[in-house]
Amino acid sequence: MVAARITVNGKAEPISPAAPHTTVLDFLRDRGFTGSKEGCAEGECGACSIMVARPGVDQPTDWVAVNACLVPVAALDGQEIVTAEGLGTMDASGTPTELHPVQQEMAVRGGSQCGYCTPGFVCSMASEYYRPGRCPSKQEPAEAEAHDHEHGPNGFDLHSLSGNLCRCTGYRPIRDAAYALGQPSTDDPLAQRREQPAPAPVATEYTQDDRTFRRPDTLAEAVQLLRERPDAVLVAGSTDWGVEVNIRARRADYVIGIDRLPELRELKVASDHIEIGAAVPLTEIERRLDGSVPLLAQLFPQFASRLIRNNATFGGNLGTGSPIGDSPPALLALGASVVLSSADGDREIELADYFTGYRQSVRRPDELIRSVRIPLPLAPVTAFHKIAKRRFDDISSVAVAFALDIEDGIVRSARIGLGGVAATPIRARDTEAALVGKPWSAEIVEAAALVLSSEGTPMSDHRASSEYRSAMLGRSLEKLYAETTEAVLS
Repeated sequence: MVAARITVNGKAEPISPAAPHTTVLDFLRDRGFTGSKEGCAEGECGACSIMVARPGVDQPTDWVAVNACLVPVAALDGQEIVTAEGLGTMDASGTPTELHPVQQEMAVRGGSQCGYCTPGFVCSMASEYYRPGRCPSKQEPAEAEAHDHEHGPNGFDLHSLSGNLCRCTGYRPIRDAAYALGQPSTDDPLAQRREQPAPAPVATEYTQDDRTFRRPDTLAEAVQLLRERPDAVLVAGSTDWGVEVNIRARRADYVIGIDRLPELRELKVASDHIEIGAAVPLTEIERRLDGSVPLLAQLFPQFASRLIRNNATFGGNLGTGSPIGDSPPALLALGASVVLSSADGDREIELADYFTGYRQSVRRPDELIRSVRIPLPLAPVTAFHKIAKRRFDDISSVAVAFALDIEDGIVRSARIGLGGVAATPIRARDTEAALVGKPWSAEIVEAAALVLSSEGTPMSDHRASSEYRSAMLGRSLEKLYAETTEAVLS
């Protein structure tokens, strides 16, 4: 195999001698690209943001912002990235000669004080700057008041900055800089780069200090490796494993990268189901489904931040088995199943039967999650309620997902997924039984809300007490009733 390397700001950089667990952030800083900073090492502050060239949804290449602190450097073998240092214009010696439009607007609008978070903001903002379909018009920030509070008159989506934190500048001048951006010029090299294909995945076997990162070519090769090395750690977006490496100093002797396997990156809509590959990033799922699954459309903006969603996957969220992951309650309400692959073939398991205990599941050590299947047609009444201390970029205290079929005022079917109230994500089956076949009325909902409050075995921790969690379950059903009643009345 060719020696592992990454193209950084247009120049190939060998990965060696970095250890396989070395993050992209540490790799960059060791080579003098010190614009990216480590703030939290958990993917919550965005000081480490960089841009990665990925296969585009609507064009050959999308520039995607990711947290460099979470991704193992070997996972980007053969890939192309841009750091804050690579955005501006440089001369032949590599000396910056002109600021990038994003950097310029941040400077003139007062979007930076101490500057620690600024390079991360700049990379996230540049990713949105190059997003296809963003309105190209340039207007002054004052005109943004005519638009909703999360989108500028130039089409800039503030959610693209939801994973970037600033402690001293304040967000108004940063927003002003974002809303002042126009359309990339025709000779902008990064805009032109979008018209060429993104780098294809390359087979990787990178070993240092008796530890190995392996990226197989195919699913068949991956499951064979997993059979030979059932102790291997599977890595897709690395938004969970990266935290283990950084905060808990976890190390793996053998890591298998599955994020670029073609078989795990498919999204198909059939007549009776939707199949979503386990390694398709959530942002890509959101864009490709384009609101066609309303429950997921409600989930995505509340799932961590855009920086996390650009890497996180359904397969990873289900594979970790966390009882407070946000996607399992929604997928449970949708009646989803998971397809597990091994060297012996595939098997399909109802998601409601998948979890067996705290961070445990029916998945065998030699299996990986290939895809998630959502049956069609979808329930017409859906909602996702996340109870957390912050509106965005926070871990749920409680997550509740509803999928109901209400016909002629009668609940014909009901599926309710819960997170944060048991050792695993669960279905609220007693509440479902209390609703099905009954009128969708205040009296029935009030009685069912009491049942929902008793579902699971919620515990008390620093996020919420068990009593609060139970109370929020019942309130969620009452909220859903109020929302559906308002929709009917309107």
